[in-house]
Amino acid sequence: MSTSALPLYGHRAVQAEFLSAVESQRLHHAWIIEGPSGIGKARFATRLASILLGAVATPDDPAGATADDPVMQKVLSAGHPDLKHVERQLNDKGNLKQDIAVEQIRELNAFFSLKPAMGGWRIGILDSLDEMNVSGLNAVLKTLEEPPAKALIFLISHMTTPILPTIRSRCQTLRLKALSEDDTRQVLADMNIDNAEGALSLVRGRPGRAEEVTGAKVLAAASAAQSLLKAMPRPNEAILSQAISSAAEDDAAFRVFAGEILGWLETQTNRDPSWSGAWFESQQIVASQRNLHMPPVQAASKLIGCLQSGFGNV
Repeated sequence: MSTSALPLYGHRAVQAEFLSAVESQRLHHAWIIEGPSGIGKARFATRLASILLGAVATPDDPAGATADDPVMQKVLSAGHPDLKHVERQLNDKGNLKQDIAVEQIRELNAFFSLKPAMGGWRIGILDSLDEMNVSGLNAVLKTLEEPPAKALIFLISHMTTPILPTIRSRCQTLRLKALSEDDTRQVLADMNIDNAEGALSLVRGRPGRAEEVTGAKVLAAASAAQSLLKAMPRPNEAILSQAISSAAEDDAAFRVFAGEILGWLETQTNRDPSWSGAWFESQQIVASQRNLHMPPVQAASKLIGCLQSGFGNV
């Protein structure tokens, strides 16, 4: 049993890759941590930042520190002066804004212009690139192009939008994958999720999505997607109607519906490359639904069209 304040589930090899770079004393100033949402990328970055800032690792976890470690205490309380975590803020109505504001990135750049308060590193965690507009991305480039000494930035990517080549070319990349079933089950147990076994099949190795897939609407959307897939390539009107209406309930229902479709298409593509076109097009539809505010009902209809076209190509 790990005694780390932020236990790590999976990602051991990628963690070892980063720690090897630290030991080489040739640590790059910018790292993209990419992988699907809900697999612990922000936690992964926070753990690495804590160790760089001087937290003492436990014997069983080379990048984990206990909750009573002085550095980790500051990190957990968001009170470490040399660590800045940037993410979307709330608007006046208490809802998350659509994007990370460019003003937040300018504050991050100003943070990097200062000397480390505790004599070590200055570290920023930008969560995430997917939730930034063009102005914000251009502001990030300033730090990437002119990195101050002893400054390091982690850029989290959920891979829902392409990363600008000008950003990727200036960064090292750590690629994280969905968790194994055993690791996912352990995370769900630690989260005290109701019906953890039911959630296990829906999160697909992404336990951070557990809360959004356990409501009645999202469960109905997942069930409708599964019924649709079983009925393909010739679902009847009732199945089609149920699939579209369930997916259109709200954004959370659509995300779960789309996750079932994308997961199925990914499996098919791995077995038969002729499915790759349908898989790629479906990825674009899901990205458009979020970034261009496409109505869920329209996006669900397009996804079903992708499925049907995929069967026509095999």
